[in-house]
Amino acid sequence: MSWITYDRAAIEDLATRMALRDPNRRAVARVVEEIRSGDGREVVCDLATGVGKTYICRALIDYLADQGVRNILIVTPGRTIQRKTVANFTPGHPKFVPGATHEPLVITPENYAGGRVGDALHDPDALKVFIFNVQLLTKPTAKSSRATYSTDEFIGTALYDHLRSVDDLVVIADEHHVYRSEAKRFHEAVRDLRPRALVGLTATPDETDRNVPGRVVFQYSLAEAIADELVKIPVIVYREDGHTDIRTQLADACHLRGVKEETTRQWAERNGRPMVNPVLFVVCQSIEEATETAEILAGPGFIDEPGAVLRITSGSKEDALEALAGIEEPDSPVRAVVSVDMLKEGWDVKNISVIVARRALASQTLTEQILGRGLRLPYGERVGFSMVDCVDIIAHESYRRLLDSKEALLEHTLPQRAGKGGGPAASSGTTGASSASGTAAPGGAAPLPAYHETQTQGMLAFTADAPVRDGGLDGEISEAVYLGMADMAGRLAEAGAEKEQIRQVMRPVEGAPSVVFPSRRLLEKPDTYSLSFVSAEAVAEKGRQFKHEIEVELKRKALTASHALDGGLSVQVQDQKSAVGTQSSWPLAKVREDLEERILNLPQLKLTADEVEAAQAIVRTFLAAAVEKDAGDGTPWGEARAELALTQLERLVVASFKQKLATVEHELVKVTLPPPVQPWPGRTMPQLGITDKVIRGMGYTGWGSSILPVVHFDALSTEVKLARLMDVSPKVRWWLRLESHSGTYIQLDNGTRYFPDFVALDKDGTQWLVEGKSNTEAASAPVLAKKAAAEAWAKEVTGRGDFGTWRYVFATEEHLGQASTWDALLTLTGARG
Repeated sequence: MSWITYDRAAIEDLATRMALRDPNRRAVARVVEEIRSGDGREVVCDLATGVGKTYICRALIDYLADQGVRNILIVTPGRTIQRKTVANFTPGHPKFVPGATHEPLVITPENYAGGRVGDALHDPDALKVFIFNVQLLTKPTAKSSRATYSTDEFIGTALYDHLRSVDDLVVIADEHHVYRSEAKRFHEAVRDLRPRALVGLTATPDETDRNVPGRVVFQYSLAEAIADELVKIPVIVYREDGHTDIRTQLADACHLRGVKEETTRQWAERNGRPMVNPVLFVVCQSIEEATETAEILAGPGFIDEPGAVLRITSGSKEDALEALAGIEEPDSPVRAVVSVDMLKEGWDVKNISVIVARRALASQTLTEQILGRGLRLPYGERVGFSMVDCVDIIAHESYRRLLDSKEALLEHTLPQRAGKGGGPAASSGTTGASSASGTAAPGGAAPLPAYHETQTQGMLAFTADAPVRDGGLDGEISEAVYLGMADMAGRLAEAGAEKEQIRQVMRPVEGAPSVVFPSRRLLEKPDTYSLSFVSAEAVAEKGRQFKHEIEVELKRKALTASHALDGGLSVQVQDQKSAVGTQSSWPLAKVREDLEERILNLPQLKLTADEVEAAQAIVRTFLAAAVEKDAGDGTPWGEARAELALTQLERLVVASFKQKLATVEHELVKVTLPPPVQPWPGRTMPQLGITDKVIRGMGYTGWGSSILPVVHFDALSTEVKLARLMDVSPKVRWWLRLESHSGTYIQLDNGTRYFPDFVALDKDGTQWLVEGKSNTEAASAPVLAKKAAAEAWAKEVTGRGDFGTWRYVFATEEHLGQASTWDALLTLTGARG
């Protein structure tokens, strides 16, 4: 087979179809770009826990399958991840990853020795995904055998040897860092397979990989994941009274877990969402300690229910592991999981809400792995309430040793971004906050990036600049909360305050209008080919070309001989006028039958009753144009005419398939906003408190003409300035901040979704779509493409006549620095046209 190519449009289509998060899309693109040489390159993607490595794996497999790859091996480090990975490919399973177009045959240690699998291994068209633990792939020793190295009667050779023999093998190593403990054996096992590429996925790359130039090809840090609101915010909970005994810590953890369950239930009921039960996760150092902990938790004053406490150790039985796999289910009785170093990676449940670590957390890797169990968001996105959006780590003595200085954990969560001169990013203080700029990290390491400490709702929140990617911006960017610290009493008080907030709702300002936004969306490409794609006019035109018989010519050639100059004979071949040959004839009924059969046997077509009827209609149209009206079924067609008709009609149908799938079509969908009632958006503060930064996730109040009383921002130098210009302008009646979850987007032909910043309604009835961009971003190709799409969209929807008049404002930091009024901004940007 030929090796893969890098197809950016296909990656964008894949990302849209599988609803990939932005870092996942970028990771897939980067991997494809790096492995397209097919020379056995090993690459590693370093992604924070909870971002979705599973989706990267599944999307990469779908892309490779589109490119013709048929043999992919996923290597897992243990049985927990093994089961989880198989579930990702099992339709109907809660862990199934949807959106892929290719359904592979999943081959595991349990099913590979069988006739069906043996047949598929030798089928070049069958997509095979092998999911095996690394231990089964390492070479057997005198003390241990390996079934994968033994000849299998159905395969005809050993499975390992079969994998070596295929020429398109790609290996995906899940939790890639784990294999470094047995690096030599792992590399021997994988390198001997001679894969075309080896792709490692991990949240904690081994230092060896970091030191190999070009090995780690994509990084998405915990800081970025927290700032982009893709994971929970970690909160360290401590006690002011200094109690550090384990019973107190466990009692606090149980109490807080119970309070979070009450808050989550109220939020879920209020918002019509399913209940996701918060679970306590306790990490122990030994089986004895785990047994003691489980007994404490099952007793009165703690969880107080033995069946709600699940202990997982190396000796756990299958029923315990099944209960572990189902803890996300609404009817799961489990409220606490006690583990002995068994679940520090690969266990990706979304409802770990409180963590207690009874073992010393001496390393960054161990800290991140245990913290990572609680990072996943229960509802896939932040909901604006701390009891749902945060994972609480109950501090005890080992954590206190780690956190003698708060910088110890901040070092692992704050964004590492160099400022001018290569030092930490400079920052000034925020109103009401203390600033710690360039604080020295523990152990004499490089200074930490600048951060702020802000008291918010009973919690000390550590905020800093959001990470800068892809070249970054030259202007200011928003801050994000990366870590919280709170004492137990303050955390419980916050829970009580949030319960009251959940009962509140947000409505549009009295008298504010609704906005009908015509969202431009691409029509989904059909999953299968259909004869409905074929134009009846094109079929009739093709039929008219076959009104006449096609003669069969007998080629005639004459040989002539003459004497050459050397005395020999010279023979020449001369073409003669062709003669008309005889040919067999087919009755029109057979022509009709063969045409229908040729169409319905096309490999692109899925045979259904509708397609049979469509094929018959196509043939009727074709023949109606090709024969006289009074021709009966017995009317003869010459064989040459009939055979050419078969070929030409088939080509027309296939060309129609390709044209339909290549055509970009879109529709305008009416999105009415804002909703009349929506949940109160969590944390808020007056917009007058905005000074030099905005905080992601913070709602700002105190507006004069905003349709909603609470507004969120990402940037001060563009979005906040735009909001303030619109808010005081006598020409703007109302304005609305557009949120990405509202469905107000313009979709480009490549599938990219563009979410503008605002809609403004002026006194003349014009509706303005408003976008603010930094000077650096404004000139980038993706932004210019979105700008062009928005300008074309405004002309289209205005021309339709049923959406009113729309215009587009594209304002840069330079524009906003020069414009003191909304009217001046329209002039500077040329938005009036």
